[in-house]
Amino acid sequence: MFRSFAAKAIVPPAIAVTGFVIVCCILLYSVIKTDMLNDTIRHETNLADTIVKSTRYAMLKDDRETLRNIIDNVGQQQGVEHARIFNKRGIIMFSAHPEDVNKLVDKNAAGCIACHAGPVPLTSMGRMEQARRYINEKGKNVIAITAPIYNEPECFNAACHVHPPGQKVLGTLDIGLSEEPLQKTLGILRNRMLIFCLMVLLLTVGGVSALLRRNVLMPIKELSEFILAINRGDHERKAPAYRDEVGDLAQSFQEMSQKLTKTEEALKEANATKAGKGNTPSANS
Repeated sequence: MFRSFAAKAIVPPAIAVTGFVIVCCILLYSVIKTDMLNDTIRHETNLADTIVKSTRYAMLKDDRETLRNIIDNVGQQQGVEHARIFNKRGIIMFSAHPEDVNKLVDKNAAGCIACHAGPVPLTSMGRMEQARRYINEKGKNVIAITAPIYNEPECFNAACHVHPPGQKVLGTLDIGLSEEPLQKTLGILRNRMLIFCLMVLLLTVGGVSALLRRNVLMPIKELSEFILAINRGDHERKAPAYRDEVGDLAQSFQEMSQKLTKTEEALKEANATKAGKGNTPSANS
């Protein structure tokens, strides 16, 4: 495939290094992307817990106006796509979008199917299991957190509440945040990793090529020129002076050439002497 020794020495390592760097960058990006996504989910889960705790007092007092104001204020924050609270039956009681109030949430939706997949709904979920990713009706990527609101002793012991102690979940807080900041950060990361990948390739391939040219290709080229010169009869040419295998090979070839030259000269002298004796007149002639 490659005729020159330089191409054989440089191109395959360059291809191997390129493939190795690309695979490593892809794996690194995947790991970083997963870590950033998990950190975002943990941040949103903490935010949902904070909202639930902030609404706890208003729920105990059955202060619906305060609850409505809290949800409205949360929904007005930048990046919040929706914020709502629905009861155990799935009816939206409070929402940052007033048009959604009193609507029934689809239990087969992305945020509900995880708990309602079986015959008996789940009453507890892990923090990472509370998250879901989807594209909303506006075409935006959303990370939503479904945080259950549990029935605590303060709830079923309050005079104004009718929730029995056996009811574990009173309702659910559902908050969705736009993925745009995360995607923007990932885009910047992709571009920087691409630039880094190109820099590594250029420096690595360039450095390897320079080292190969200096330590391997140039000595081999000088050795090849030396051998060709010897074959042309230039026996006075000195061997390349290298303290490695190339130098040893050149020195050995020069010594072999010198021995061969001496042998040829000796054969010529022997043939000349023999020819001279054959031309000498005998005494009887």
